[in-house]
Amino acid sequence: MGDPPRAGLSVAEQRRRLSLSGVRGHVAKGRHFTNQALQDWGWDGTETSEDVLLLVSELLTNASLHAGGCIELVLTAGEVLRIEVFDGTTTPPRPNPSPQRGIPGGHGLYIVGRISDRWGTRIHEHGKAVWAEVEASRLVSGRPTGR
Repeated sequence: MGDPPRAGLSVAEQRRRLSLSGVRGHVAKGRHFTNQALQDWGWDGTETSEDVLLLVSELLTNASLHAGGCIELVLTAGEVLRIEVFDGTTTPPRPNPSPQRGIPGGHGLYIVGRISDRWGTRIHEHGKAVWAEVEASRLVSGRPTGR
C-alpha cells in the first residue's frame, strides 16, 4: 500500500521555544525537542529531518564551546524551518578558514553552511542568535531514512 502522503503545516506559522540556560545535556535536549516538533509538523523520517537534527547539534555545540553557553533554542515553521540558538555574547561566529580533514573541531559552521539553505547571525540586546534555515519543501519531499 505504501505510506500515506506527508502532510504540510495546517497553520501558516508555528513557533516553539526551549529554554536552555543552565541546562545540562542541552544538545541532547535540543535534539529531542526538535525531533518532537518535526514529528508534530509531519516533517520527520526523512534525510532532511536528520540534517535538521545535525544543524541543531552543531549550533548548540558552537554556542556552548564558543559563546559561553546556550540560552534558548527557537524553532519557527512556515515556508521555511528556521532554527535559532541564542547565546549571551555579541561576538559573531567565525568559520574556520581551513578546517583539517580527519581532525576534530573547526567543521561546525562549514557543516551548517553545507546542509542549511541559509544561515547567519542576529545581534539583540542580550547577545546574539545564530540561525539556520531549511526550506519546508525539502522536509516534505525528502527521501525517507528507512526507519
